[in-house]
Amino acid sequence: MKKTWQEKLTDKENFPKIVKLEKRFPCYNAVHKMGAEEGDDIVLVNPSQVVEIMKSVPKGKLITLIEICKNLAQKHKVKGCCSLTTGIFIMTAANAAEEAAKEGKNLGIPYWRTLKADGFLNEKYPGRQEAHKSLLEKEGFVIKRKGKRYFVEDYQNYLLK
Repeated sequence: MKKTWQEKLTDKENFPKIVKLEKRFPCYNAVHKMGAEEGDDIVLVNPSQVVEIMKSVPKGKLITLIEICKNLAQKHKVKGCCSLTTGIFIMTAANAAEEAAKEGKNLGIPYWRTLKADGFLNEKYPGRQEAHKSLLEKEGFVIKRKGKRYFVEDYQNYLLK
């Protein structure tokens, strides 16, 4: 039987896990851009750690995948955080929140305040970019289009410190 989104948010045994960054890792380029070099320690986190940060973003503020990764790396005293697994957990949290809402539950995850790198909206959120755009506009953010993608105008001014 297929797992629900909420079940997919369950923490994994033996995580968080510290590993040495290798060029063969799918997240290598993104983690390298954040300052980690091959051989540096990076962390693979649990979904609950990502959700905790997402829940902390108040109305009027935003956070990106990059800020979440930097925060987690700092917490674990390592050079980086796997952006691939973190991104998967962000998308899973969004879908779990919507799934719970349909069941009349509130997980308290304002996922729409979490953006992709460079302030772009997440096409993997429930309802895709259009729903993400609508939720952000309801909170007063100005959304612009760049090609087929949307981004929050001046998103840097709203980042959670």
